[in-house]
Amino acid sequence: MNIKKLAAIDIGTNAIRLLINYVYEFKDAEPVFNKTALVRMPVRLGKDVFTENQISERNARRMVDVMKAFRLMMDIYEVEEYLAYATSAMRESENGKEILKQIKKKADIKVEIIDGETEARLIFTSELRKFLLNRNDYLYVDVGGGSTELTLLHCGKVAASKSFEIGTVRLMEGKVNPKVYPEMKKWTQAIAASYDVELIGSGGNINHIYKYSGIKLGKPMSDTYLRKTYKTIREMSFEERLRAFNMKPDRADVVEYALEIYMKMMKWSRAKKIHVPKIGISDGMIRALYEK
Repeated sequence: MNIKKLAAIDIGTNAIRLLINYVYEFKDAEPVFNKTALVRMPVRLGKDVFTENQISERNARRMVDVMKAFRLMMDIYEVEEYLAYATSAMRESENGKEILKQIKKKADIKVEIIDGETEARLIFTSELRKFLLNRNDYLYVDVGGGSTELTLLHCGKVAASKSFEIGTVRLMEGKVNPKVYPEMKKWTQAIAASYDVELIGSGGNINHIYKYSGIKLGKPMSDTYLRKTYKTIREMSFEERLRAFNMKPDRADVVEYALEIYMKMMKWSRAKKIHVPKIGISDGMIRALYEK
């Protein structure tokens, strides 16, 4: 048996994550991917970018410190290879490239800024493939802080994908272009006219709601449950969300916006249930790195 030690760093709009995976390789069997460590740092880049068009000096320093810590963790775990990708907030930041140069210089981590379509492809590279063993059609909805990626999966393959500049932090800050929701609706309804889809939800917010739903692992959530939960959360104060759902502060203030997007997607796609396999971009990055 051989063990590969790989890492993925996802610099998102609402948080920065490090996933370390051990991959167990066997002579006569498929490799086993073991999630060895997962660290999430609440550095909200989107608040800066969507209001000031750049990352503040404070958050730039925090980013560098986070990446220094991640470098130490990767060294301690003896990581052999890594990928580090930045998404929506860094794509739009005027000083993003300069900050990435500082990260390379001070933390020795090379970060690449990727587009929405690449995000969608990475997610499909993950363990999601095992989830798609049947012939159903799925619409994969990945809601982030700055953007939402939609991917149509037909017969286990990507048939169409589209990235929209709408996410939880962008909605909270009131920085969504009024044209985005109508464009998103038109695209989704066109898909629904040709395919009978079920939804797959991805993102920290839907994962957290699913965790506290009491639904048996592997079973989907209904549109009725999602609407009821959305109404409940909207009526709660910030403190009540922290207590009732044991949420982190930087999730409690945006979760209602995530559920708003998922509910609209269920309505426009005419889907009656949403699967939550708890698979994200970091998982896809590990897979892509291993296959490379």
